[in-house]
Amino acid sequence: MKKLITLMLFALMAIGVQAQQKAKKEPVIDFKTPHVVETACGECKFDLKGKECDLAVRIDGQAYFVDGSDIDDHGDAHAKDGFCNKVRKAEVTGKVVNGRFKATSFKLLKEDTLKSNTKI
Repeated sequence: MKKLITLMLFALMAIGVQAQQKAKKEPVIDFKTPHVVETACGECKFDLKGKECDLAVRIDGQAYFVDGSDIDDHGDAHAKDGFCNKVRKAEVTGKVVNGRFKATSFKLLKEDTLKSNTKI
């Protein structure tokens, strides 16, 4: 009987250990040199959950809210070409920390600059 109880105890512990979720690894994104990324309102264009319109970047298909630059630093977010209505390009440096992009620099690129640099 002792062996059966001991066996049951070990079986339950083994099941409990396997049921634990593994922590999701955050991708290592650390742009020390400027990189061009997509940028827009995280809630309006990138479907991020938030309380109000906030600046976000999309890197390799993953969107992150931005710390270090504000949505209102780059004009009216609700204008025709604003972040809530259009996905734009920006040249950024910084890194992802705790699921947020900590920008050390953020330069919104003009659309005509992008068109003139596009190779056909």
